[in-house]
Parts: sequence; structure tokens; C-alpha cells
Amino acid sequence: MNTVKIAARDAATGPVIEIVGDLDHATAHELRDFVARTGLRPGQLMVLDLARLEFCDSSGITALIAARNHAVAAGADVALAAVPANTLRVLRIVGLDQVFPLHPDAPSATGDRPTTAPPG
Repeated sequence: MNTVKIAARDAATGPVIEIVGDLDHATAHELRDFVARTGLRPGQLMVLDLARLEFCDSSGITALIAARNHAVAAGADVALAAVPANTLRVLRIVGLDQVFPLHPDAPSATGDRPTTAPPG
């Protein structure tokens, strides 16, 4: 059985949502539901921290897009942090690396330290 754990913490820029495990057809709804309950204010940045993401299929990619749509509807921004190489490859193939700002880790995304180029 595929599992995902989702937790949020606050940063100065807005929520940082950590996704751990598999984001696939069986678990993508959990991210969509979690994000829908996440309050965002205009101008905030929601960071999706994927450092511990183990697998992401097309349903998971769709959930990431839904998270972006939620942020945009709230007048906020979204960024992806620590995107695993296999997921980054898919994002690049379908052009979503041009839609999502990519950061090497969550502190870079939130400005907790200087930003460097994304991996890969």
C-alpha cells in the first residue's frame, strides 16, 4: 500500500508543505485536500518541499498543479523545493519547470539563505 505523509510549517514567506513518500493515484487526493485546507493570503509563497518524495506519478503531478491553482486563486505564489531527479525529469519533459519556480531546498525557496540554481 502506498503511503504519503504531509505536514506543514510556517516560514516568513508562508507555509512550507513537506511531502514524504509516494504521491500517486492512491495518495494524490491527500495533497489536494491538505492544500485546500491551507489558508493563504495574497502575496504569500507556498513552498512544496519534495526532499523526501519517493515517487510521483501523473496523479501526483496533477495534485502539484492543483496546489498551484489554489495558490494563484488566493493571490499567492507557489514554488517547488528539492525536487527529486526522476520527478524533475518529468516536470521538464512536460514543460512544468517553466510553470513552477524550482529551488534546491526549502530554505532557498523561503529566503532563509541565498538562492542557488536548481539541481539537474
